[in-house]
Order: sequence, then structure tokens, then C-alpha cells
Amino acid sequence: MDLVIRDVRVLDGTGGASYRADVSLDGGRIAAVVREGGGRRPTARRTLDAGGLALSPGFIDMHAHSDLALLRDPAHEAKAAQGVTLEVLGQDGLSYAPVDDRTLAQVRQAITGWNGGGPGDTSLDFDWRTVGGYLDRLDHGFDGQGIAVNAAYLVPQGTVRMYAVGWDDRDATPAELARMKRLVAEGLEQGAVGMSSGLTYTPGMYAKDAELTELCRVVASYDGYYCPHHRSYGAGALDAYEEMIDLTRTAGCALHLAHATMNFGVNKGRAADLLALLDDAIAAGADISLDTYPYTPGSTTLVAMLPSWANEGGPEATLARLRDDETAERIRHHVEELGSDGCHGVPIEWDTIEISGVADPALASGVGKTVARAAAERAEAPWATARRLLLDDRLGSTILQHVGHEENVRAIMRHPVHTGGSDGILQGDKPHPRAYGTFPHYLGHYARELGVLSLEECVAHLTGRPAARLRLPDRGLVREGYRADLVLFDPDTVAAGSTFEAPRTLPVGIPHVLIDGRFVIEDGRRTDVLAGRAVRRTP
Repeated sequence: MDLVIRDVRVLDGTGGASYRADVSLDGGRIAAVVREGGGRRPTARRTLDAGGLALSPGFIDMHAHSDLALLRDPAHEAKAAQGVTLEVLGQDGLSYAPVDDRTLAQVRQAITGWNGGGPGDTSLDFDWRTVGGYLDRLDHGFDGQGIAVNAAYLVPQGTVRMYAVGWDDRDATPAELARMKRLVAEGLEQGAVGMSSGLTYTPGMYAKDAELTELCRVVASYDGYYCPHHRSYGAGALDAYEEMIDLTRTAGCALHLAHATMNFGVNKGRAADLLALLDDAIAAGADISLDTYPYTPGSTTLVAMLPSWANEGGPEATLARLRDDETAERIRHHVEELGSDGCHGVPIEWDTIEISGVADPALASGVGKTVARAAAERAEAPWATARRLLLDDRLGSTILQHVGHEENVRAIMRHPVHTGGSDGILQGDKPHPRAYGTFPHYLGHYARELGVLSLEECVAHLTGRPAARLRLPDRGLVREGYRADLVLFDPDTVAAGSTFEAPRTLPVGIPHVLIDGRFVIEDGRRTDVLAGRAVRRTP
């Protein structure tokens, strides 16, 4: 054997009681799991004494925004140090494949706040155009060695609509719908595990339910799943959840609800209403799962707060509207008084909007301040400050939105179909700490300190359950024959180091992480191993 881990507490990913065992690895897989007193102890070329550590499957980040970070940063400690061994990319309906040259240029500008990679960024060669080409690029990684962690991909419906229809707020023609269905099918055939949407982001939000249903029928035919950022997390949240349940029921498609929160003042204490809706649908036969991050604030781009009509036509059209005083005043009226669809139907409260990152370093003085505070320092109205930032940063600014409720966070994470997703934006000087802390925060704060979940159940939410959603036949459990994607952590000390004040601090209590039986993190330090690959849909 290559390695035996001696006398370790195994949390196997099922949620069942932990047990002590020797676990041996060989050829990148788990070769043997010998429970204490269960027979002859395995031997290997190398022995690691667990010394009070727990062993679990590698954590699966069901909602990641590492689409370019994995190709730019070989260390990728933000995720590797957390014990993440697989990330699901292509989220919120916007990513970099499938594209043509026009669409690629547009999507690069539209989501530069999420991933960098804007029009002026020359750090990457965007040499792919198809989903298969992007997955091949991940496989190649750095000098053919691979990437830091494994990655799966969702076909982004907004990008598909951008490609086939453009940025117009209108129904797709029959020919355009046929082209979108073909693009989704090709992406799934090339290895995508499902399809995502961002239904508060343009242009994906312009799709009506009938169009989305037709695309979901394609996803269902490949046994994939639909992962929508649905139409509202605020004033219309429950209606938006119900819309997605009804849509996927009609399409016969599995549903995974992205960052399934209940935010804004209108939803305080209403997690029970969401969970009852899910329970009724599941009891009626729906295949539903969800992910959340264990924090109250959200994170997105500042431009996402604008009404959808202000973003019609693409980023350059948005900038033109912001430059025009009359149109900008109309935007302000929708954002501040009516409640724009970009802000989930809730009038914006500028003291909850914290600037977390800018594309232009010359604007960095505003990072860490709320828009309300930055405006007060300039003795101007908050909208004037926000408008100037959008224009000067060419829509590249990211924000934290402090609108969540702790009781909702805890209630939703207890649900049996819950999984973990960081929704981690790695860009910006002051990103959300969830990018560096989601998984140890679950284990340390919510399991050990608060007891919201038992440690065994918490691990299952982060490993076995997401692997089942992804239809992965040999990942997510500590089981003989499964891939040796594993985490060794100290249950007594594991914790997120990242905070809102110091968001890029690495976690503690996770000394070892293995992918394919190779140490990605060893003795608390990142090795030079690049064992990650694209994980393609299992036919």
C-alpha cells in the first residue's frame, strides 16, 4: 500500500456514527478500512499516525466561483486549505463556456467583479470556446500537471442565452430556443453535470418559465440537475422558490437550489415557510437539494442591484444609461424607492451595502466602507456615490450585502437535503470570508460550538450528500474502492480563520488534505501537488 492512516476517527460521509479504524490507500483509492478490532492491521510504505484527528471525505463546494482562479493560482489555498477537494463551477448562469468570440468578450466584462478576467486582463489565454474545451483546459491546468482541486461544471443558461439571443429582454424565437437547447445538450455531452441560471442577472433573467422548462427537459434527458439562483431572495422569495419547484416538476428535472437563503427584513423568521414548501414537494416525489453558506451577509456585484431594464443590451449599454442624467435618475428611483428586481424587489438600504472590491486599484480607498459612509465622507447622496463607482470602475465593483438572519441560516442548514456551498468570490481587497472559511466554519462554529448539527451529520452535508447530487459513484464516502479524496482535521480545534476584517486568513485545525491519495495540504502547508482534474458527468 502507498499509505496507511493509523487509529483515526472516521466520519464516513453517511451521517452514521463515527468509528476508529486504520485506513489504507493505494493507487489513488481507498484500499482498506479496517475497524478497530476488526482484523489484521494493514501495512504500507508510509504510515501516518492520526494522533486524535478525524478523517472524512473531501469537502465538496456545491457553489463556487473559482472558474478562472483555478487556472490562475496553482496554490488555490482559499479552497485547498479548507479541505475542499471538488468545486462546482459555472454558477448563477454566467461563465465562460460555451461562447463565441463576441459572447466571451461580453461575459468577461459582465462578471469581472466575480472572477477578474476583464477585457484588459492578459493573465490568461482564453483558448477554449466549448464546455469540453474548458474542461480540457482544467485537466491540463499548469504545465499539464492539473489544478489544485477537482472541478465540475454547470452549463450557464445566461451565457447560453447571451450566445443565442443576445442581451434583449424578449422571448427567444423558435430557432433561438432550438439553438439554446442544442448548446445545453452539447455541454452535457461534453461533461457538464447540469445547468445553472442567474434569474436576477441579465440576460438570463429575461427567460420566461416556458423557455427554462424546455432547457430543463434537455438537462433531465441527461440525468443532470438544474441549479437556479432564482428570481427573488427578498420580497418574492417564497413565490420564486415555488416557481422553480413547479418548473422542474413539469420538466421532470432534478432541482438544486443555489444559496437557498431567506434574506431581507420581509423574510425574518420565515425559514420554516420555505422548509415546509420543500417538504411538501419532496413528499410528492420531487428530487430537490439545496446549498447554503454559514453566514448572514450575501455578496455580489454592485451592478447586480440595478433594475434589469438598466442592464438590457449588455455592459456598454448599462454604462451609457448611467452616464445619462435623466436615465440615471430613473434607475435611482427604481433602486431606492420601488425596489428593483436586481435587489430582489426590496428598496436598497445603502448602509447595508459594503464595498468589498474594485477592479481599478485607484478606487481602493472605498473598500471596506458602506456606500452610505462613503457618501457621507463626500457630503453627497448615496446614489451619487454608487453611480460614480459604477462608472469609474466600469461595473467591476463587488459588494457585501448585510441583509441576512441568523435564525434562518441555522434552520435551513438542518434540513436533510442541505449541502454546503461557499458562493465564494475570490476577487477584491475585502472579499466575503466565506471564500476562505465556509467549511471549517460549519465544522467548528455550527457543529462543535453551537451543536446545530452533530459532527457526523455536518460532514455528511459537506461530502456524501453533494456527491449523491452530482451522481458521483466513487466519491463522497470513506469506503473501500472510492477515490482517496480525504481530509484529516482536529474536531477540537478546526475553525475558520477568515473574518470580515481579515477575510483571507486560512483556517486552523486542518493539517492534511489528500486528492487521489496525494497530499495537497501536508502538516498544515500547501504542497506543490496539482492532483485536481475536471470531473465530468457520469453517463
